[in-house]
Amino acid sequence: MRRRGNTVAVAAALLVAAGGFAGAGQRYSKQEGDRFQAKLTRIVIFGNTQPAANRKAAQTTDVTDDELNSYLRFHAKDQIPAGVLEPTLNALGEGRVGGRVIVDLDAVRTQKQRGWLDPMGYLTGRLPVTATGVLTTKDGVGQFELESAEVSGITVPKTLIQEILSHYSRTPDNPAGINMDEPFELPSRIREIRVGKAQSTIVQ
Repeated sequence: MRRRGNTVAVAAALLVAAGGFAGAGQRYSKQEGDRFQAKLTRIVIFGNTQPAANRKAAQTTDVTDDELNSYLRFHAKDQIPAGVLEPTLNALGEGRVGGRVIVDLDAVRTQKQRGWLDPMGYLTGRLPVTATGVLTTKDGVGQFELESAEVSGITVPKTLIQEILSHYSRTPDNPAGINMDEPFELPSRIREIRVGKAQSTIVQ
């Protein structure tokens, strides 16, 4: 089933569906965050405006990694789940995306009994989670394919990353959280996201 995003989902959908990859030379500033917020407002307003019957030209908006990550740090703290810290998202080029985040794994580990073969049973405290993958978008629908993931530098299976994602993306309307294998509807009438190197273009 496709899922519809909110305003924060617009920002998240721009570059990545889940996980983390630390980009080199990342710059953070309130000015960059303000620039992204203005672009995000423009995207949302356009998405909420009824298209003219004869409209042919698409609206395109370029966003950089610096703008998005500055926005996450300076403007979106109250929209990020408790237990998730310092998210960093990066466009790696040719559709590949990634990011890095510090996650409270105790909250995930203690939600159920763990067997000795369950890798989550051995992860404690706040640890960095990183991941890379490919984001494919077309006709208003996105799909994320995980390539690799690590916790504290150690490669982990996709099932572990899915459990972390499910735990921190739960809502009253979606108690199971996000399934990274499911296609998702791009918000605000976004048609596609062209992922370049350290920059992406949003097409509406």
